[in-house]
Amino acid sequence: MKIGILGGGQLGRMLALAAYPLGIQAELYDPSPDACAGQVASLLSAPYDDHATLARLAEGKVCITYEFENVPIETARWLAERIPVRPTPRALELFQDRLYEKQFLNSIGVPTPAFAPVDPHCPEAALEVVGLPCVVKTRRFGYDGKGQGVARTREEFHTLLQQLQPHALIAEAFVAFDREVSVLGVRSLSGELAFYPLVENHHREGILRVSIVNPPETPTDDALWRTATDYLTRLLQTLEYVGVVALEMFQVGTQLLANEVAPRVHNSGHWSIEGAETSQFENHVRAITGLPLGSVALRGYSAMVNLIGELPPIEAVLRIPNAHLHLYGKSPRPGRKLGHITIRADTRAERDALLRQTLEACGIRLESVLAALSTSSV
Repeated sequence: MKIGILGGGQLGRMLALAAYPLGIQAELYDPSPDACAGQVASLLSAPYDDHATLARLAEGKVCITYEFENVPIETARWLAERIPVRPTPRALELFQDRLYEKQFLNSIGVPTPAFAPVDPHCPEAALEVVGLPCVVKTRRFGYDGKGQGVARTREEFHTLLQQLQPHALIAEAFVAFDREVSVLGVRSLSGELAFYPLVENHHREGILRVSIVNPPETPTDDALWRTATDYLTRLLQTLEYVGVVALEMFQVGTQLLANEVAPRVHNSGHWSIEGAETSQFENHVRAITGLPLGSVALRGYSAMVNLIGELPPIEAVLRIPNAHLHLYGKSPRPGRKLGHITIRADTRAERDALLRQTLEACGIRLESVLAALSTSSV
């Protein structure tokens, strides 16, 4: 069995690696001949509008999937006329655009912060809806904190508009959240559903740095997880979605507000490689090829540390018990995701100690993480 993957970054790389033990070969497609996934699987390199090479990608495959949501929608549609594309181009179209995304979420009863498109001829109208402070974002092509900024005054609002021109923009109400969380779900070709636990995420400069995963331990934990999985169930069923999807949310007290959807495997699910019975990557491959889903049961307490811009001393990381290093084969560059470390332990206290040790070895100090660990270890 063979699958095609649009995009040759680290997510495509890990999908190909997850497919291999199942006897499934992956072929990747990326405009860059140096895409890191090409180190572990066959890579076709051509522009996304090269129909001849896209036809080669489709040849002999059971389906096509994608590892990032900025694949041109025209490419996905062209392929979908010839071979199943999972998730569908409809999901890609919705979640490429932050305005369409939030309109869709609201339409299925999933709450979001207040939002409004920014009319370039009357930008102040958006402020009447969202107020100040607010977040201004490009509707498309933003990720890892790119293409957005916070405006606390009208002057800052108009400055951001100038900086982000000529892109179509959306304004969103600023949320004073308690924490940022995400949940990953997967729907199979037969309609089977599975959900991973709620993940607590910590960012710096808009880039995910640390994810922490605990089994639900209190009624509040369980209620939050049920709310999050209800949101995802609505999304998955409405779109007849096939594959893994991630929903990023703000937690405000006992309320969850949806922030963004990623129609693919997601950075905040990397912990699942060692921390769950079946990783997000394997379950995505299972789902899109019509195989039964694997168990998403936890293997204890987990965490994930992203390696951004530069690598820590490899020997120091490998000396840490139950720390698992995943490198992506990329050369260092500021802001670039070079790899991650997953940590797994049988108890929360042990996991927290290992996470502290890992952060120290990597030279990472995140006050929000340290505060979370201090609270959880009491």
